[in-house]
Amino acid sequence: MSRRSMRLSLITALTATLASSVAFSASAEPVFNRIASFAVADNLPKDADAKAATSSEIITVSEDGNTLIYSDSPYGGIGFVDITDPKNPKAGGVLKVEGEPTSVAVAGKRVFAGVNTSESYVKPSGRLDVIDIASRKVEMSCDLGGQPDSVAVSPDKTFLAVAIENERDEDLNDGELPQLPAGNLVILNLKDGTPDCKTMKVVDLTGIAEVAPEDPEPEFVSINSKNEIAVTLQENNHIAIVNAASGKITAHFSAGSVDLDKIDTKKDGQIKFNGEMKNVSREPDTIKWVGDDRLLTANEGDYKGGSRGFTIFDKTGKVTYESGNTLEHKIAAHGHYPEKRNKKGVELEGAEVGRFGETNYLFVASERGSMVGVYKDTGKDPEFVQLLPSGIGPEGVLAIPSRNLLVTANETDLGEDGAARSHVMIYELQDKAADYPQLVSELTEEGTPIAWGALSGLVADESKDGILYAVSDSAYFAAPTIYTIDANQKPAKITSTLLVKRGKDAAQKIDLEGITTDGKGGFWLANEGDQKKLVPHAILNVNDKGEIKKEIALPEDLLKHQTRFGIEGITRTGEGDNETLWMVVQREWADDDKGTVKILSYNLKSEEWAAVSYPLDKKEKGWVGLSEITAHDGQLYIVERDNLIGNEAVNKRLYKVAMADLKPAKIGEKLPLVSKTLVYDFIPDLKKLNGFVPDKLEGFAIDKNGIGYVVTDNDGVDDSNGETQFFTVGKVSELKVK
Repeated sequence: MSRRSMRLSLITALTATLASSVAFSASAEPVFNRIASFAVADNLPKDADAKAATSSEIITVSEDGNTLIYSDSPYGGIGFVDITDPKNPKAGGVLKVEGEPTSVAVAGKRVFAGVNTSESYVKPSGRLDVIDIASRKVEMSCDLGGQPDSVAVSPDKTFLAVAIENERDEDLNDGELPQLPAGNLVILNLKDGTPDCKTMKVVDLTGIAEVAPEDPEPEFVSINSKNEIAVTLQENNHIAIVNAASGKITAHFSAGSVDLDKIDTKKDGQIKFNGEMKNVSREPDTIKWVGDDRLLTANEGDYKGGSRGFTIFDKTGKVTYESGNTLEHKIAAHGHYPEKRNKKGVELEGAEVGRFGETNYLFVASERGSMVGVYKDTGKDPEFVQLLPSGIGPEGVLAIPSRNLLVTANETDLGEDGAARSHVMIYELQDKAADYPQLVSELTEEGTPIAWGALSGLVADESKDGILYAVSDSAYFAAPTIYTIDANQKPAKITSTLLVKRGKDAAQKIDLEGITTDGKGGFWLANEGDQKKLVPHAILNVNDKGEIKKEIALPEDLLKHQTRFGIEGITRTGEGDNETLWMVVQREWADDDKGTVKILSYNLKSEEWAAVSYPLDKKEKGWVGLSEITAHDGQLYIVERDNLIGNEAVNKRLYKVAMADLKPAKIGEKLPLVSKTLVYDFIPDLKKLNGFVPDKLEGFAIDKNGIGYVVTDNDGVDDSNGETQFFTVGKVSELKVK
């Protein structure tokens, strides 16, 4: 770089830093909000399989802050995203490399990629590829002598460090250590942004850990301004500090263990924070320097541990802060607790440190909860700021203070029609309120959060403004629950729960998909059946204590045509002899005309079943079905949706059917086809959080003032990023199709 170019670069960086420090009013508390998402599959070449597995794992940025660069292990490439306009990221393409990219780091005009080329676990190998960012070409490579994991560049751009993991085979002897060959740390000198392969120093890390000292497995590296390299030995539960110039270990210590209480320890179809674990090894994954004297670790766990939190150490190994269960509880209050994968709880994996203006922020990413915890570094106990929603499985976290940006790389790619892909997500520090969460829970008397998720049906209280009730579906099969939501505050709050019971115990074999009031302090619930799981298609009446007082099966003439996709919503109309329950069936049954589904009615006085036929919108991909029904002002409001997400999502719509036109026929007779009127398109609302449009818009309710409320189902954070969108569309009578 010429001196003139260097001066211009320094001036640009200084201007950006000053701008970031004065961007906010003195009285404001700025927060991060997501401003864009980029689907990694959009970087695939035109001739590639659009369903090819892709991933964004570790992420970095060019020195001008305009190009994001990530490692894509399953596709075998290095991806580039143009964020010149961060609110409109553009595909920059992907460079295929020979092998499995594991990590990336930038110095000057080059990106350094660790590439795993191992023949087997016992014959590990790998190299460092040096890639020109502008041309997207590999300029040179260095043989690293083993399987690389994390790569880091020193702040002064004079050293590059690579953690050579030489990972174990988890299927061999149940993953027990030791499994040689041992890993190590590699250090290369950098000159003008180019590594000198001949200067490679190999740092022996054997003999220092208490766990399997002969088989260190380095996981992550970070370098401070003093050119001290911190490296985690995750499976060995150990941390080492190495002088980059000499390659000497200057300090090392055990990552230690934690006693945890008030945690959920069982995969049993319910979230109960009443368990404990003693002496849990931290087994840290990511490590980041906080200044030059402290270290932040995300304690994911791998071998035997995983302490569900993050820790701040000083350089001697003294713990100056331990989060314990606190971040996990906050994530659960946001509805993001992964009950089906809770051996290690929310599983914190990624971490980052960034100074924005005068504030030093700490970021910790939950892989299984798909959230990022944001904290202010106070020098002592960090101060919690907020939780950010992310894509599925955030692994890489990147702060770009010069542009007031934060970025996450989310590794999980489900790769199927209607399923979420891997995403890069971009956030901006803003002088405004947080966009997320839109719904959180309060604490119980025990001081733990009300656990919730998978909200699948919604109804408004008949007499109270902004009070609603929701049900969870079979994601929590051991604890079917009715939740009370107070929407008179922002974010809305889940204030209490009501367990649905048979006798004294939680009801089993039910899948609650709809809820309406019964006018007597209780509720009618729609139970979606599943023959394979012996779950019946039925409607249930519960009292104000959650006890099932009546269970009504669907008539046999109807059930002989059943499929798994049953009742998805329920509402109540009329009084006395005319009191009627109306229910929507989600998908076509065997006796339905193609492209139609049933709206069922059940007269509570005469106990007679009847139905009409509802015409579904045509589809190009996936399927279209019904997910909610709400009676209001002489109309049945019906939510119709497809099962697609993101840019593929087309149908998330509200229709109405006039009650006066309904002439239900008896089951078994020819059903009259109703006429529907489009009322509203929810997709613009579902895009406001700048993530991807979710597939499951499943709850819609109208309160006594005619205000419409919407909630999405997050699938209990199973194959989902866990986001729940909860919002109002205003007065339903004033809705217009845009």
